[in-house]
Amino acid sequence: MTQSQTVYITRLLPAPVMTVLRERYTLVAEPVENRIPTGDDQRRGFAQADAVICTLADPISDELLAGAPRLKIVANYAVGYNNIDVAAATRRGIVVTNTPDVLTDATADLTWALILAVARRVVEGDRWARFGTWPGWAPTQMLGTDVTGKTLGIIGMGRIGQAVAQRAQGFRMPVIYTSRRPCSPPPGVSTWVHRPIEDVLEQADFLSLHVPLSEATRHLIGSRELARMKSTAFLINTSRGPVIDEAALLAALQQGTIAGTGLDVYEQEPVILSGLEQLSNVVLLPHLGSATLDARIKMGMICVENIAAVLGGRPPLNPVTR
Repeated sequence: MTQSQTVYITRLLPAPVMTVLRERYTLVAEPVENRIPTGDDQRRGFAQADAVICTLADPISDELLAGAPRLKIVANYAVGYNNIDVAAATRRGIVVTNTPDVLTDATADLTWALILAVARRVVEGDRWARFGTWPGWAPTQMLGTDVTGKTLGIIGMGRIGQAVAQRAQGFRMPVIYTSRRPCSPPPGVSTWVHRPIEDVLEQADFLSLHVPLSEATRHLIGSRELARMKSTAFLINTSRGPVIDEAALLAALQQGTIAGTGLDVYEQEPVILSGLEQLSNVVLLPHLGSATLDARIKMGMICVENIAAVLGGRPPLNPVTR
């Protein structure tokens, strides 16, 4: 490892991660907080870099990779990697890595924050109390929905889906799920029932999405799927925005097809479909799934470790293939 090895970082990372990167490598440019790189920024960065750290919001195309003669690794600061043309990278001999495991708990916790917020009308209540218009307690005021004892449905039972299911134990919730293959609950956890997606849609009181984005999962939840859900059910998405057809979701909410939704991700992020923000039974978050300091530092250090391995002539820790 020498200072001649150059790293391009598309976004500013937490301070401990940036410190390590500055100590070990030459940075193409200092990333600026809250600044989104332009196409020219990316082309200049990739042209000079031995390694790149990018985020899920940064599209990495074959054309961009073609202008990166020195590039050996693209370390994606995310679990998902649908932003990267992995096939093009593989064809060019460029390694792609991701950051699995470390953001599982943070995302599962946030999923439960959305479940509780939309069921118990937390955002509405905060707004009412905060702006001085609350008239005082009343028996019929802001009645929400019980969570304890209700059925939790999960679509996608990977690491995060399983972490969400484990937390349901504390709410005495039966868990019904669909995934490519059945999985066993950990010791001491009630049975998880593996069922076809149609059954999960029809039986869930809270439906939580935890699938990667692919052509098979794009608009996995549309008008037909929403029509199968209970009118009292809530839809939660902390996976990828395009998994839901947002126009169909807006229509379903306006028509009372489902009771409400909690969203952390969006189909055209950062643009949110107009109309969703006007509905009181909708909780909207700005993609906070992994947004804890601990998780984001760990994600960055995994990127650093993968870069060190590849530039040092060793296999990456978290390779992505397609």
